[in-house]
Amino acid sequence: MRPIRASDYYDLVQVSDPRLSPDGERVAFVRKVPKSDTEYEATIHVVSSDGNGDRDPQRFTATEGVDAEPRWSPDGSQLAFTSTRGERDEPQLYVMATDGGEARQVTDVTGGVSEVAWRPDGEQVAFCQSSSPAERHEDLDLAVGESEYEREPPDPRVIDRSIYRAGTQYFDGRRSGVYTVDLETDTVERVTGRDDGNGAGNDGEDESEYDYVSPSWGDADTLYYAAKRGENPDDSTVFDVIAHDLARDDAETITRTSGWDVTLAATSDGEIAFPYTPEERTTLRGTDVQVYDRDEDVTHTLTEGLDRTAMEPFRWGPDEREVYFLTPDEGHVALRAASVSGNGSPRTVVRGGETTGFDVGSEIVFARSEANHRGDVFAVDRGVSGIDETDGISADDTEVEPEADDLRRLTDVNAGLLDDRTLAEPEEVRFESDDGTEIQGWVLYPPEAGIEAEAGIGTDGGVGDDGDGGTTAIEGNEPGEPYPLVVEIHGGPHAMWTTSGTMFHEFQTLAARGYAVFWCNPRGSVGYGEEFQGAVEGEWGAVTARDVLAGVDTVCEREDIDETNQFVTGGSFGGYMTAWLVGHTDRFEGAVTQRGVYDLASFYGSTDAFKLVEWDFGATPWEEPESLWTRSPVAYADEVDTPTLVMHADRDFRVPVNNAEMLHLFLRKNGVETRLVRYPREGHELSRSGEPAHVVDRLARVARWFDGYSTHHDAPRALDRGDDGLPTADADE
Repeated sequence: MRPIRASDYYDLVQVSDPRLSPDGERVAFVRKVPKSDTEYEATIHVVSSDGNGDRDPQRFTATEGVDAEPRWSPDGSQLAFTSTRGERDEPQLYVMATDGGEARQVTDVTGGVSEVAWRPDGEQVAFCQSSSPAERHEDLDLAVGESEYEREPPDPRVIDRSIYRAGTQYFDGRRSGVYTVDLETDTVERVTGRDDGNGAGNDGEDESEYDYVSPSWGDADTLYYAAKRGENPDDSTVFDVIAHDLARDDAETITRTSGWDVTLAATSDGEIAFPYTPEERTTLRGTDVQVYDRDEDVTHTLTEGLDRTAMEPFRWGPDEREVYFLTPDEGHVALRAASVSGNGSPRTVVRGGETTGFDVGSEIVFARSEANHRGDVFAVDRGVSGIDETDGISADDTEVEPEADDLRRLTDVNAGLLDDRTLAEPEEVRFESDDGTEIQGWVLYPPEAGIEAEAGIGTDGGVGDDGDGGTTAIEGNEPGEPYPLVVEIHGGPHAMWTTSGTMFHEFQTLAARGYAVFWCNPRGSVGYGEEFQGAVEGEWGAVTARDVLAGVDTVCEREDIDETNQFVTGGSFGGYMTAWLVGHTDRFEGAVTQRGVYDLASFYGSTDAFKLVEWDFGATPWEEPESLWTRSPVAYADEVDTPTLVMHADRDFRVPVNNAEMLHLFLRKNGVETRLVRYPREGHELSRSGEPAHVVDRLARVARWFDGYSTHHDAPRALDRGDDGLPTADADE
């Protein structure tokens, strides 16, 4: 047994998007694992839903390319999925018989395939792709065929939109459209994206100027989808919900909703579920589940009175009388169901851990991570409510008795890795902020087992032999000595951390290196009600700092925490807060700020999320420049003494890299020990889904930076080490 280390990421399997077969006997899901420094292997696997097997899923698709979106046909005889296998980088649609055989490529389109949805009779599949007017003019969005067409970046790049890039890609004139493909002829047809005024019912406008998303079938002739339309859709949160009668080729806007994004879920008899967030101060408000009834021409809010924000995906139960959805809830992500009858409040189905994707049929299947594993597939009978393996408390504080037999674990994808690793167990901490507000947090101590060294400390004074910049054992403490403390701050700010999820590997790695790790959900976080979420309005730094530091003070009252050795890190909004804290306190010995917003004005002018500033601060740079400046961490660069590592991704279009460049330069000009690390090809999701070598390198650099300023670690400063000892894919060999 040995502790977790950064390079274990190369062997860490992730599961997502579980889908239940129509007969309820099998579950398809995506299994993703690094296969090299730069690539992942993502394949479709299938496992029995009864939970009585050996938790050994069978690989359903080949290892060529990256597979996603497994979708059973209505009769269960076929499985559709998208894949990048073949000659094109863009995902294409494949269909494979569920009793075996080869997968058949159904599409060959230039815009890629996503948001796959089977028609109820199984004869067609609807999907989305993004294409340019020139590509549509040449019908390359229908079939590339023998064409040798390859996309080339425009030179020069001409911008005519408010938002012209996202993720790591420029749009370059491309718009998302809805399409169908006939599975008998493999003929692709446009549903939207035509310039003749047909197909979207918008008074003859050129519908190719809008993005159409989220196709969802009602009956076999009715396809629903959504679009932001109007004078400047990029500056709007209002979505038209459109019903398209394909038999008559007639589309009409039946209702509207608003929010950051939208996903539709339709029934066979004309009810459509979708998220709704008020247009004003959107990021500070909760999201509800609404259902529009076409027959009655009325919209019902199913989550009224549930002071939790609803998260997609939305799924109808098999009787089409309940909508299932996710909600962040006090350190868990719960699965809930709300009845369209309006009888009673939404019921809690599963609450413990962090639930991500799910599907509903004769039973419920879902992906969930917990404190002792990164994520697996589970199942529960549809009639069961209130299962909470953590504390047995549902969202309305009603005591329920968890019954272990009700919840079935179908996979154990990381057993081969974790059975040989010593894991730390998080401890919940509840504390009061300066105004008496209760805040929830956790502490993760270094695991007791595995402290005995499996390999000696490296000859360079703390750089170990495992390629992670540390030893294979927990280092830095003699028995009975207090632990140095790492404070982690989440992004958002309107997000929520749990004891598991995407931070599982990072928290465990830092604990294994001899650090106690503290994290919490300060005001601004979702999962604690709308008032709590909106409490940071206009004051990201000051309010959050009070909450976080109150938690740090509480933890430092413990004898086993060394209050003289505190470190801080965080990404995105967590990066903002890391930079804010080192400009307002000298309590931290070292800091690592990652992909952060450091100057609100320049962030506003370069991000696809500029409305976050408008909503959270009620300001724009030209109206209140001084207000935004005084709420920007770079304004306090001359107050920083803490050695600060700045990390960013070159293609981060959510928080562009100019923010990191500004902070780094300001720190250097003020004599702060600092370094800027930039990751090529990466975007804002670097820590979660970046190239494997970059994910590992980032975590190793965080730990090395702290080690160099920790009195518990006999290690030189990272500034004096270069790349010495950083991990590689074959480090364990």
